[in-house]
Amino acid sequence: MATTERRYSKEEFARRGGTIYEKEIRPRLTRKEIGKFVAIDIETGGYEIAANEMKAGDKLLKRIPDAQIWMVRVGYRTVHRIGGQHQRQEAP
Repeated sequence: MATTERRYSKEEFARRGGTIYEKEIRPRLTRKEIGKFVAIDIETGGYEIAANEMKAGDKLLKRIPDAQIWMVRVGYRTVHRIGGQHQRQEAP
């Protein structure tokens, strides 16, 4: 599998991904999506939702092969955790 070269700094990547999610995607989500993963192309705003991150990313790459993917877990502040507990956000 080929890797996609990053075209943005980490800060710009996070800013774009967070903005697209909060303004365009999150308002459309319902409670049934809580816990699912959203893969977002930070250049086009295209996205896919799936039960696991690999499926979400693969679905997006199938449509946009050179996607710059930002991943979000619906209803949580982080995608993964190391120890501790996931912190929930306000429900969509």
